Amino acid sequence: MNGGSYSRLEAAPVRDTIVRLARRVEERFPGSGLSRLAGELVRLADENNEVIRHLRRPLWWLRAAGAVVLAALLALLAWAATRSLHVVDRGASSVADMLQGIDAAVNEVIFLSLVIFFLVSLETRFKRRRALRILHRLRGAAHVIDMHQLTKDPEQVLHPLPSTASSPERRLDRRQLARYLEYCSEMFSLVSKLAALHTQHLQDPVVLAAVNDVESLTDGLSRKVWQKITILDVTGTRGD
Repeated sequence: MNGGSYSRLEAAPVRDTIVRLARRVEERFPGSGLSRLAGELVRLADENNEVIRHLRRPLWWLRAAGAVVLAALLALLAWAATRSLHVVDRGASSVADMLQGIDAAVNEVIFLSLVIFFLVSLETRFKRRRALRILHRLRGAAHVIDMHQLTKDPEQVLHPLPSTASSPERRLDRRQLARYLEYCSEMFSLVSKLAALHTQHLQDPVVLAAVNDVESLTDGLSRKVWQKITILDVTGTRGD
């Protein structure tokens, strides 16, 4: 972790772990679909980290525009208040006119409060949209990883059955299959870590819910993979 911190998830070490995993997969299964998927995960990590860098930076142009709009509205409210006081100084024609003026002032205050809330939340909503876009891609990546392990059936290694014309090609032995499944499990975990990075820079309930969804998805898919590994019951050293 950067700066020797062990209480904060950092983007750079997560990316380094993904790069190392991609090399391991390529060395173990050169030219395989899983190897290409690991390389794509590195590129996705780079995009995710770029989004996080943007989330950490204030949107000064948006804040400046909001300040200008807010100042204009305050000036308009001050002008309206001045006009109302001028009417009061001249004498209200009736109690009904005075009550109507008070009602108009209350409506202006409510409207101004809504505008202030909108301007204050505008930056968060801009960042939320960008975060949700990359989180959607991470969710898709988890499903793609699951597709790669879907046909990796341990029963076909332990108790092989005759293949049919539509059967997937199975060339992995028991040892290789276990390693393949472990790589898939590591990918699920790293996708979850990429999503979790967003919770440290954007405390938005919608983003937090999306991150929780990704974490729940990858955790459930990883459990399925480890059920297969348990069935294989691989013993001994399998190497890196």
